[in-house]
Amino acid sequence: MKLTVLLAALTLGVADVSGHYIFQQLSAGSKKFAVYEHIRKNSNYNSPVTSLSDNNLRCNVGGSSGASTTVLGVKAGDSFTFTADVAVYHQGPISLYMSKAPGSVSDYDGSGDWFKVFDWGPTFNGGQSSWPMRTTYEYTIPKCIQNGEYLLRIQSLAIHNPGSTPQFYISCAQVNVTGGGSASPSPTVKIPGAFKATDPGYTANIYNNFNSYTVPGPSVFKC
Repeated sequence: MKLTVLLAALTLGVADVSGHYIFQQLSAGSKKFAVYEHIRKNSNYNSPVTSLSDNNLRCNVGGSSGASTTVLGVKAGDSFTFTADVAVYHQGPISLYMSKAPGSVSDYDGSGDWFKVFDWGPTFNGGQSSWPMRTTYEYTIPKCIQNGEYLLRIQSLAIHNPGSTPQFYISCAQVNVTGGGSASPSPTVKIPGAFKATDPGYTANIYNNFNSYTVPGPSVFKC
């Protein structure tokens, strides 16, 4: 009996871990870089962050410093792509954020202001919802932002298990933007602090009367 219980627990544990993922590669245009090249390497394998007050919400566990991470030069308006090790496994929104470093981005811990660049949320059709659960997520650097070094952050908020604590899967790339404008993006938020346990998009039950959705966090900045 004890052996049966132990095997069941191990099976559940393996299934849970196999459902995790990490955004570990960055592309600029058609050029795809090596795993963790220009992306801060986390130290928690592919496990999520779950506390809304945790500084690791910024760039994941082990990602508070980018001293050992190279910086990618990009032009404002250029396309970029984050690639995960496996396809996103859990339902929930995918969001992109940026935060301008006060100096070298390699020394920046992400404690400054963040603005949202884009959201991928659910689509609704015929009473059914579908989520963008894939391996790659592509967008562009806003054309109007100021030149300088930034953290470029991708976040998957997994809300697949209503009643349990949602999970954040996070990675941060380091980029140096040139050819930009003079805009000061708004609204801005602090991380942690941008997401609250009372946010409808954080507490949503995606299996019961689910016909609309608001992605947590600030509105998307547009040039």
